[in-house]
Amino acid sequence: MRFLKSLVRGNKSYKSGEQAKEVLEHCVSTNLSNNLMTIKHLFTEMPDLVIRNFTISQTSEQAALVYIDGLIDKVSINEHILHPLLHEYRSNQTSSHPLVAIGSTRSTCSWLEIEDALFLGYSALFINGRSECILCDSQGWPQRALEEPQTESTLKGAHQGFIETAKQNIALIRRYIPNRELKIKELKVGKRGKTQISILYLADVVNPEVLREMINRINDIRVDAIINTGEIEELIEDNSFSIFPQLLVTERPDAVASHILQGRIALVVDASPGVLIGPMTFTSFFQTVDDYSTRWIVASTLRLLRFLGLFIAIFLPSLYIAVITFHYEVIPLQLLLTLGQSRAIVPFPPIIEALMMEIFLEMLREAGLRLPAPVGQAVGIVGGIVIGQAAVQAGLVSNIMVIVVSMTAIASFIIPNYDMSTSIRLLRFPMMVLAALFGMVGIVVGTMTVVGHLLSLESLKTPYGTPIGPVNFADHKDTFIRFPMWKLDRRPYSAKPKQLTRFNWDKDSGE
Repeated sequence: MRFLKSLVRGNKSYKSGEQAKEVLEHCVSTNLSNNLMTIKHLFTEMPDLVIRNFTISQTSEQAALVYIDGLIDKVSINEHILHPLLHEYRSNQTSSHPLVAIGSTRSTCSWLEIEDALFLGYSALFINGRSECILCDSQGWPQRALEEPQTESTLKGAHQGFIETAKQNIALIRRYIPNRELKIKELKVGKRGKTQISILYLADVVNPEVLREMINRINDIRVDAIINTGEIEELIEDNSFSIFPQLLVTERPDAVASHILQGRIALVVDASPGVLIGPMTFTSFFQTVDDYSTRWIVASTLRLLRFLGLFIAIFLPSLYIAVITFHYEVIPLQLLLTLGQSRAIVPFPPIIEALMMEIFLEMLREAGLRLPAPVGQAVGIVGGIVIGQAAVQAGLVSNIMVIVVSMTAIASFIIPNYDMSTSIRLLRFPMMVLAALFGMVGIVVGTMTVVGHLLSLESLKTPYGTPIGPVNFADHKDTFIRFPMWKLDRRPYSAKPKQLTRFNWDKDSGE
């Protein structure tokens, strides 16, 4: 056989993909030496590959255990695989599998499956005379402890966040939804690094067409490997040229469980703490877990504040530029005199002044994020107070502009989702340019363009502007304000759920 001839070439590795593919297409040999030689040729220049040769005490067969150090749990290897095979004897051995005390095992004769399993933390047991390999679940790579996500903190919600292990993340979700209808479909993406993607949904609630669309888009991905959830998001979203996020990325298991119960689909990407959720709407990015753990009046007030912050973050700098440049006659006389005194020594027009401050603010924000926490806080204080005050005293910007930029920054901070907050911050720059060129007319045209774009967007072929456009009054119970929980008896239509009724509770009758 051609692939066996390649095994006798010394210690040369398979330099081309064709040679390795030729071997991977064949089955495991009954000869242990040939199998180990194949392993050594497939995994050359890998010092973390461990091959442990031994004799099974149960059957006196020659065997070898193969695994990649660093991806396995050494306690499981030593105590639950090697120890039973080397030291324990069972006279009534009837199973074709040797005695191992590991939780999950399976047999395979495919080299391709063995290769994938080794990189996933499995250990491969080869036995002389058997044309199969036993894969033992011995995963145990390094992982961090559960902690609250730094970008999604909560006051009254759970304080656990996802980590970089898919099994742990799925277990956290199952704690919230211990139901047999919670289904998991596993897919693998990537040619070189086969990243496991788990699709979670409620089988009796999710829309089959939306689920099929999600699966088809994932299957159509052709990349070498997936490093994080953001890559999947960009590869499967409807419009990659839109500034607005069409899928939600979260690190909170309670948020994921809430969206799954509403009929949406969650994507758990192995080696990434972010879970992708879709389909989403524009207004759903302004909802938080705390909205459902506080009184509905308080939650509604805070949600209205977020939408107010949305308009302030987009329009306040552009309105200031338009009024100062074109429409100063609408300003009260006393305020106009104050503005004139403030801008008397500023040598730049309002648009240059605003762009300077906004760009400086974005640089300051990015520096605070990338630097260590103590240094980042110091940079924020120094940049926001000292440099801002010095710029006003030097006559580079007016004190009114500092107030406008500060209010804009605070308004953008109130938006709970980071991706949406970033989109809103970037959106105000073209609005400022339009205001400087055309005044209020430019702001109106820009607003109409943004609204038209939002209404034309889709998330997994679901209208992004729902329930505003197309209008759906039933979903307004949990959009700009939140009705009491006993009023939210139906799932949102925007998720296209197959089962609309969430619960049926007549509060007045007490049933």
